[in-house]
Amino acid sequence: MRSLVPPPGRLAAALLLAAGLASPALADEAAGVQPVSGFELERYLGLWHEIAVIPNWFQSDCAAATTATYAPAQDVDGIEVINSCLEADGARATAEGRARFTGASDRGALEVAFVSVLGTWLWPLSGDYIVFALDPDYQWTAIGHPSRDYGWILARDETLPPETLAGIRARFVAAGYDPCALLMSPRAVGDPRTPLCELP
Repeated sequence: MRSLVPPPGRLAAALLLAAGLASPALADEAAGVQPVSGFELERYLGLWHEIAVIPNWFQSDCAAATTATYAPAQDVDGIEVINSCLEADGARATAEGRARFTGASDRGALEVAFVSVLGTWLWPLSGDYIVFALDPDYQWTAIGHPSRDYGWILARDETLPPETLAGIRARFVAAGYDPCALLMSPRAVGDPRTPLCELP
């Protein structure tokens, strides 16, 4: 099993990007990317399948079957994050991180760190993780970032009904996103990455 953690040659770039993701200068851009209220962490924990994503450099090796698993962390006061996917050759890669709330625990505003040094997670270099839309039964979630350069649709099942996807797409549009920036995540290596805006 391979690691999605950046190799040493890319670590400096990763640190710089993480610092940019956490920059307070993005606050003015976040008017439509507001965290949900009434967030219940216990219901959010567990396995999620990536349904759609705005392509990003840190998932560039992921070709299919991307998942995120959240569990209580044992080493810090926060949440363990395990991201996993299949690469083009069929090998499975994983990345481990930690998440924590940036405010009250009943709001879907968190930060996620994937860089640690000697067992210490570098929270100043974490990135924003904003749950701005969430199914009442916690069957799907829409995750965004103040810059709107990052976005994900996750679900408990590997697929979502067309009418549900259409509703989530409308949530992204309302939050100021271009729905064409989100691509459907392949379930198998070689599957097409259809833009969300092209779905019914």
